[in-house]
Amino acid sequence: MTADGSLQLLLVDDQAEVRAGLGMLIEAEPGLAVVGEAGDGATGIALARALRPDVVVMDIRMPGTDGIAATATLSADPEPPAIVILTTFGEDENVYRALRAGARGFVLKQSAGPLLVAAIRAAANGDALLSPEITLPLMETFAAQDRADRPADPITPLSPREEEVLRALAHGATNVEIGEQLFISLSTVKTHVNVLLAKLAARNRVELAIWAHRTGRAT
Repeated sequence: MTADGSLQLLLVDDQAEVRAGLGMLIEAEPGLAVVGEAGDGATGIALARALRPDVVVMDIRMPGTDGIAATATLSADPEPPAIVILTTFGEDENVYRALRAGARGFVLKQSAGPLLVAAIRAAANGDALLSPEITLPLMETFAAQDRADRPADPITPLSPREEEVLRALAHGATNVEIGEQLFISLSTVKTHVNVLLAKLAARNRVELAIWAHRTGRAT
């Protein structure tokens, strides 16, 4: 964060006009500040490691190292930034691969604006936000690919409170909203989410939500 507490953002997109438009959108929002720009994935990786932004807004299709490869590389760092994918292309496989690589959000450029700002804030808070147009197809893709190798039940049973957190998460609640619904602190919510990730061998909140829907825990 900057000295005034603003979230620091790095923009990675191969089109200068897109970066300019994103910069104007983001700088107009209180608490957000653009600290760097890159036109390809390799430069984005280098700048992210040098500038240590809170959130990276990453395009997918770029020359050389693409956005998914750059996301995977940065996500493997000891203290990775939160990464939000912003792209024109919403194919299921792109979404699946981006989230597998460690992205915390996926927003289509045609539906950006307030949704992108919300995705940035959610990612910085450890939550995930996806464009509504891709949420259902994504869930179907994850369910189809995971069904064969994901057990119906975790090896270690979930506690009643973990079940409650999982159910709220599966219905799209953020950590803050879960805390308000269950009357528990934000830090306690984050602890439960981390335990759920470990017990279910899930990589992110989206996988937790899909598992909950597929096994009936979301109802």
